[in-house]
Amino acid sequence: MRTRTDGAWSMVGAMVYGGMTGPVLAAVLIAPSTAVGQTGPRDLQGVWDFRSVVPFERPDDLVGKETLNPEEAAAFAQERVDALNVDLRRDENGRVPLSGGYNNFWYDRGNSLGDERRTSLVVDPPDGKLPARTEAARARGTERGRLLGRDAFGPEDRGAFERCILGFNSGPPMNPSAYNNNMQLFQTDDHIVILNEMVHDSRIIPLDGSAHLPSEVRQWMGGSRGRWDGDTLVVETRNFTAKTSFRGSGPEMRLVERFTRADADTLVYEYTVSDPASFVQPWSVRTAMRKSDANVYEYACHEGNYGMQNLLVAARDAEQR
Repeated sequence: MRTRTDGAWSMVGAMVYGGMTGPVLAAVLIAPSTAVGQTGPRDLQGVWDFRSVVPFERPDDLVGKETLNPEEAAAFAQERVDALNVDLRRDENGRVPLSGGYNNFWYDRGNSLGDERRTSLVVDPPDGKLPARTEAARARGTERGRLLGRDAFGPEDRGAFERCILGFNSGPPMNPSAYNNNMQLFQTDDHIVILNEMVHDSRIIPLDGSAHLPSEVRQWMGGSRGRWDGDTLVVETRNFTAKTSFRGSGPEMRLVERFTRADADTLVYEYTVSDPASFVQPWSVRTAMRKSDANVYEYACHEGNYGMQNLLVAARDAEQR
């Protein structure tokens, strides 16, 4: 169900509940890249692992502490690992509460804060917290919560993650999460391809200076264009749909990602979100991806869409009662 190569877990497929009979799993191995392109620090090709237990925002009890010393980092990382381990939260009968559908076997969050030992992925604002949302963004969030809290009228009325249209860590932007924190990057002289293991999403990004899409053309993952700034790959993405939201963003979000090869085994990934309609100021995140020898697998999310079918069958049955 998962494969392990040199200590790195790579999940083969997502659990799909086909009624009450149990999970269905599927996997297709995607061959490693042999594409030619840049060399030296501009060679970004390979499989990159972005697992991390660094909190997205800085915890309140670490206010003013941007980094930890090695001993503090090890203790904090272990606290995070234990807090996220649902298998440690058993009831009096020894059963694991599976409110989210998984026990800890399925999770692959990592177990360290990385070399920088940061206390938050957010690096700007300097306090490690997201800036305040605008009144319009708060209203959108309230409405989104209302819609997700009611019964759906059909498959298109379910969320993008539940429908497996978007991955919840693949973005863009990419962020460490529960599992499938792997990305494979291919490149030629005039294109970059970012293939995320989660939901096997691919972004084909031209580097030829071509214009962004017209404003009326909207895409789930936006439209990306890339360029080189020295040895750093800069990718700007616009034209998100109104149904695409990241941490409260809206369709006018402008995302700028930066990929820098720090050394043979480290790819520094930074991004900045600019969305004046949703946040009172831009904000930025930084994390480090590690080179991996593991393979990237197809993420078989709702294989055959059995999960959605059974949700609708159950709803129709309930209507007849």
